[in-house]
Amino acid sequence: MTIVATLSGHLPALEDLPVEDFELQRVRAARAGDMEAFDWLVRRHEHRAYSMCYRWLRCEEDARDVCQDAFVKAWQALPEFEERASFSTWICQIALNLCRDRAKTRFAKQQRLTVVLDDLPQTVHCPQQSPASQVELKSDLEKLHLGLAAMPEKLSQPLILTAIDGFSHEECAAILGCSVRAVEGRVHRARKALLGWWREEEAAVFTEVL
Repeated sequence: MTIVATLSGHLPALEDLPVEDFELQRVRAARAGDMEAFDWLVRRHEHRAYSMCYRWLRCEEDARDVCQDAFVKAWQALPEFEERASFSTWICQIALNLCRDRAKTRFAKQQRLTVVLDDLPQTVHCPQQSPASQVELKSDLEKLHLGLAAMPEKLSQPLILTAIDGFSHEECAAILGCSVRAVEGRVHRARKALLGWWREEEAAVFTEVL
């Protein structure tokens, strides 16, 4: 059954259908073997999945490979997909597990700890920024990534997923396989640890200037 046949005659007009319901129809069609439906899911979620992979691996090539592998694995595992979770949460859970596997290699670990801001995807453009503001922002981003890399993954993972990737605590809990309460606690400890690390770095810089 094609996605066109699935939608025709039995559902509201496409423009009136909520995005979540429309996505669920695509998931079900893809699970039945519709490649066009799965391609729609890939286009809808690949940017977010890639961005998350890049933040974990700090390497464009590794991030592309892992992101592609995640969608291949998702296609193969679609018959086992349970609709209790969203497809977005599910694909990111798969991608995160693959990132963990990739990060076990020595090269990936080095890439994650080596922050090269010039290689970061340029997602925000602000032509009104002064050169001084750009330098300050670049320095702060560098410090942020270094601080996250210095933290245990148990703390950095929920903080990145919620504060940077924009997942809710419920979605983060589903991705990490823990309770919402655990996510809340880890995010709180991560923010506290990051703030302490940041202050220590600023104090060290101030001491060097003196």
